Amino acid sequence: MKPHLVIPLIISLSFPAFSFAYGVKSGGDTSTNKQGSNAFSMPSNNLPISKRLDFSVGNSFFRNPWVQAPATTDARDGLGPLFNTNGCQNCHIKDGRGHPPEEGEDQAVSMLVRMSIPALTKQQTQQLIISGVIPEPTYGDQLEDFSIPNAKPEGKVKIEYTKFNVSFNDGAVIELRQPKLILHDLNYGELHPDTMLSARVAPPMIGLGLLESIPVETLKRLAQQQKEGRDGISGRLNQVWDAQTKTTVVGRFGWKAGQPTLIQQDAAAFNGDLGLTSTLFPYENCSPPQTICAELPNGNSQDEENVEVSNKILKFVEFYSQHLAVPIRRNTTEASVMRGQQLFESVGCVSCHTPEIKTAKRDGLPSLSNQTIHPYTDMLLHDMGTGLADNRPEFLASGTEWRTPPLWGIGYTKEVNGHTYFLHDGRARNLMEAVLWHGGEAQKSKQKVLSLSKSDRDALIAFLNSL
Repeated sequence: MKPHLVIPLIISLSFPAFSFAYGVKSGGDTSTNKQGSNAFSMPSNNLPISKRLDFSVGNSFFRNPWVQAPATTDARDGLGPLFNTNGCQNCHIKDGRGHPPEEGEDQAVSMLVRMSIPALTKQQTQQLIISGVIPEPTYGDQLEDFSIPNAKPEGKVKIEYTKFNVSFNDGAVIELRQPKLILHDLNYGELHPDTMLSARVAPPMIGLGLLESIPVETLKRLAQQQKEGRDGISGRLNQVWDAQTKTTVVGRFGWKAGQPTLIQQDAAAFNGDLGLTSTLFPYENCSPPQTICAELPNGNSQDEENVEVSNKILKFVEFYSQHLAVPIRRNTTEASVMRGQQLFESVGCVSCHTPEIKTAKRDGLPSLSNQTIHPYTDMLLHDMGTGLADNRPEFLASGTEWRTPPLWGIGYTKEVNGHTYFLHDGRARNLMEAVLWHGGEAQKSKQKVLSLSKSDRDALIAFLNSL
């Protein structure tokens, strides 16, 4: 139990003065010039020293493992009994991008599987307003493949790939791989026959507070401009349930923009991924047929909150999530990078990957306010075609729609995370594979990329790696 929260921390109050003599500050004044494996783990460069302690406290709860209750570590107990990981950093490795299991493996630590069934009744249709999906009756809306010692995990997941070739107009060939999810060793019964599955790797954590600070009016304007453009690009905003305000609002976070705010995104991850309750999600992540959550000890506090993740902890993690800096662009004056930027625009990628947006003024968050940023996203849902479809709706997002992911920092993926797996399920093994999976609204742009010469294709990738 945790009546008090005491966190002994020693931090250095000496911070280097960053120099931005080169490159472009993708995150405005928040941008960091940190490179290497910790490039995604720095606080916003304009965050005052007085607030860096809050950042460090949030980092400690994001980084350190949670444990089974009861425990002497009563500020971090209550893990599970069903979970995907025991710490946020295990999925968002070094605050970066997750990856799918390799072929033959069934340990999907930084990838999870969403599950749901179609809404068939009037009551279920009404439920969609709040939950966005109808959870699978036995396993809920997410497969938990780990458990505490006194429980059984829900099951295991592995991936098999079907591989096929795609040819460029000049005869060059690239191999793509189509994933197939396989759930096995299910411990709580059979899946509903109409279960829809969707694999999701953990996205990078950088710049999230800036994305949260983009005015709704700006996002609506982008959607309207696309609609009026009549070029086949027509993004739209997801509309999702806000657990704090008890209203339907614009969705911003998650692969289908299914969460409205960072604090709700964080609380949902604590609940679904770690099996931890909060005031936003006060119930354990067991479905009604799973009685283990009621039978085993929990880490709920003995105060009026009566949850495992207190509001105080949640606010620290929110602050940390809001203020992870975006690293600056690199190699921006190289001829190939400048040529690649021209191609990125000419083939139409900027129609969805919006290069420049300005954030709003936010009370209490001056570091994030009034920043001119370069996220390369419009935050809108787009139909990406049948190739990328998971065929699993989420609130207004259809089974073929995905939110445009921000591209800032994408060139740091290899040095931060040691891999170059991209897209929502990590199927793309490099940036060009990711480009060639685009379909639907992006089909015309993909066809233009297929017609590029080898030197132009290399320039396009050089530009993406400069972000």
